[in-house]
Amino acid sequence: MAERHFLAFWNLENLFDTADAARSEGLAKRLARELKGWSGAVLDRKIANLAGAIRAMDGGKGPGILGVCEVESKAVLHCLAAAIDGDRYAVVHADSLDQRGIDSAFLFDTRRYTQVPNAVFTHFVMRRTYTRDILQASFRTASGRELVLFANHWPSRSGGRFESEPYRMTAGETLAHWHNRVHEERGENITVLAIGDFNDEPFDRSLVDYAQATNTRGRVTRARSVRRFLNLMAPLVGAAEGSYVFDGQPIMLDQILAGRSAVSGAAGLAVDGPATILRPPGVKAAPRPFKRPAVKGGADPDGFSDHHAVGVVLRET
Repeated sequence: MAERHFLAFWNLENLFDTADAARSEGLAKRLARELKGWSGAVLDRKIANLAGAIRAMDGGKGPGILGVCEVESKAVLHCLAAAIDGDRYAVVHADSLDQRGIDSAFLFDTRRYTQVPNAVFTHFVMRRTYTRDILQASFRTASGRELVLFANHWPSRSGGRFESEPYRMTAGETLAHWHNRVHEERGENITVLAIGDFNDEPFDRSLVDYAQATNTRGRVTRARSVRRFLNLMAPLVGAAEGSYVFDGQPIMLDQILAGRSAVSGAAGLAVDGPATILRPPGVKAAPRPFKRPAVKGGADPDGFSDHHAVGVVLRET
């Protein structure tokens, strides 16, 4: 049977270090109010909850590679990785210039994957100031297949969905540019996936017109002048599924986009089946946020995140 690879992405909802952790003076001031009461004990509980849910992914085997966002530091990521399964997972992280200090990153199973050296890049997106990077990293399977991943956390809808949309269009254009650059540097037969919290849905312009993501397989495999992604979450939108809830309605902000070789299998790895929403054990419908002590209602000690994770299987061809 062809080797199977399970990839996932999860917005971890403000996985900050403790309130008294070392920070720049400006960042410490910006976070002081929202991190009031965010103690070591609270952080440990959130990490334990997240780790349990991550271990449960893929039928209890855990993800091969997990993209994450809304994490403050490499130190916090190492704590999460250790809580998941000792030294099984390694971390790929780069500090962004986001004003709240939250970054994107990867955790990967060192028993099955190696990180390609000198192939980690941070692509910044501007929203008056720098915000929420796109983190690019490459991994190799045990059989030598290479996988290029982009972890995305696009600008939020704060200020209004349509008022803020141009910033996500810029993020989509940035992703499309670096998707093209990968192929210009490496050729057409390289497996590329973009995963993340896009803060827009599969049918929004930032994804369709700027990131060049479509729900039509043929448009991806036949495209020549424009390199496109297949949006693997689009079919779930019609089924009223969502990774996030807004005004009581599910919306699909977290998505997985597959490049042409990932769709066709031309580079030795192919998407196998639809992408799925991954709910933590015991969570049946809407996400169960952990929140923070300073937020109205306080932290939920049995919560996880305000987003569901999303996952997909790749098989070697």
